[in-house]
Amino acid sequence: ECASPFDYCDIVTSTTHKSLRGPRGGIIIFRKGTKSRKQGSHPGNGDGSIHYDFEEKINFAVFPSTQGGPHNNHIAALAIALKQVGSPEYKAYIRQVKKNAQTLASSLLRRKCRLVTGGTDNHLLLWDVTPLGITGWNYEKVCEMCHITVNKTAIFGDNGAISLGGVRIGTPAMTSRGCVESDFEMIADFLVRAAQITLSVQREHGKQQRDFLKGLQHNKDVTELRSRVETFAAQFAMPGLDSLQ
Repeated sequence: ECASPFDYCDIVTSTTHKSLRGPRGGIIIFRKGTKSRKQGSHPGNGDGSIHYDFEEKINFAVFPSTQGGPHNNHIAALAIALKQVGSPEYKAYIRQVKKNAQTLASSLLRRKCRLVTGGTDNHLLLWDVTPLGITGWNYEKVCEMCHITVNKTAIFGDNGAISLGGVRIGTPAMTSRGCVESDFEMIADFLVRAAQITLSVQREHGKQQRDFLKGLQHNKDVTELRSRVETFAAQFAMPGLDSLQ
């Protein structure tokens, strides 16, 4: 669903636990085989052919240089995830992830929110919350207390790593639970309401983390939004949880 990097890159890396829905970790994919004469720039074998030399270097860099021994349970989980990625069901899922991300982006833009790239072409949005007068850390904390997961992050122009001005929001997790475009319209409402609460608490108690956290204790607005989020989320399956009930 995205442009392939393999036409342009000899080495491609990826996490495995986000949109791939596998175990927490990463993968490194590197080119093997014989280089074309155009690509060759150093001596090769006696037959005149030149081979890519990434395999030994990357394998050594991973083990024993930077990572411990392999965990077979982890490798098995990744193998299962990669097998699922090749299925029609996964393709339908990832297309829905993109549709949901675009719907969420459009919904936030309609509410006068500033997205760093003006939208999204993939599964992530980067929301610049500085025009709202709030910090990424404070907003993340309010969302956390309302059972919404976002990640504070730096954006272009941030002065240092303390007062981060942005948050990253992804759509794979709620898409896995069965959310479609109309559901992400509701999620946009939750996100904007959380920003309003953040601004209100900052005005009353200040931006400093210690003072801000005091303002969140027994906050009625937080309690009300958390209840709305829980009611909404309870409509959707939770992988690994439903089977325990």
